[in-house]
Amino acid sequence: MLGPAMADLIITSPSNQRLKSLTSLRRRRSREESGLTLIEGFEELALALEAGILPQALYYCPDLMLDPTTQLAVVTDVASRGVETVQLGRAAFEKVAYREGPDGFLAVVPSVARACADLEVSPRALTLLCQGVEKPGNLGAMLRTADAAGVEAVVAADPVTDWGNPNLVRASKGTVFSVPVCSDDTASTIGWLQQRGIAIVATTPDTDLDYTDVDYTGPVAIAVGAEKYGLTDEVLAAAAYRVRIPMAGRANSLNVATSAAIVIYEAVRQRRARLRA
Repeated sequence: MLGPAMADLIITSPSNQRLKSLTSLRRRRSREESGLTLIEGFEELALALEAGILPQALYYCPDLMLDPTTQLAVVTDVASRGVETVQLGRAAFEKVAYREGPDGFLAVVPSVARACADLEVSPRALTLLCQGVEKPGNLGAMLRTADAAGVEAVVAADPVTDWGNPNLVRASKGTVFSVPVCSDDTASTIGWLQQRGIAIVATTPDTDLDYTDVDYTGPVAIAVGAEKYGLTDEVLAAAAYRVRIPMAGRANSLNVATSAAIVIYEAVRQRRARLRA
């Protein structure tokens, strides 16, 4: 084992009591009660640090690092900012890691959860509304798209999962910390959008309006629904437009993250064209 990088503590035993508190954060209830969540992976941690997130504690294992020299320098830097750093033995780290093939980094960070009322966006905001989306992987994928496309905020209405779900954090590649996110009930979400003059563009197969035939250059929220049921009547009724993605094959729907990406990038295309005009 390589030596510690300013480690406050070294843990080698997988049965150490402290590690049990880490694994408890895999449960939503524990995350909500503590206001904490986990980041696993060096790439995800680096993005969170760039977004200004400072961990409460950083656990690392040099034996699992892909580039120990460079990555231990990051540990030292984090420690110099007052973050507790804990070096784990390989067996101990593999005990707390929640993904296969861990790379030796696990951080405890504050939750990003907030309500719509605590989120501010610009007057011409492009936002994404996800109602009842069930799979953390899909929410994570949509966050990566939102980050890449410059979406100002992602709102989860009546969420089935929480933004701190470790699988969501992983699927987002850490962009859950770079894109402003919030969660609320559907009625409050719609009210928040209406108060800011943000038009809802609802994706649904039950319409004749193609997604390319809508003007996205103003303040707009692209709305996608649960994988199985789609958007509820409440959101559809509040929508300024209901749009579809044409389907030429036998399947009658796309993955929700794919659908969101298609419509988001149409909005990006239109906004760029308007700036060039």
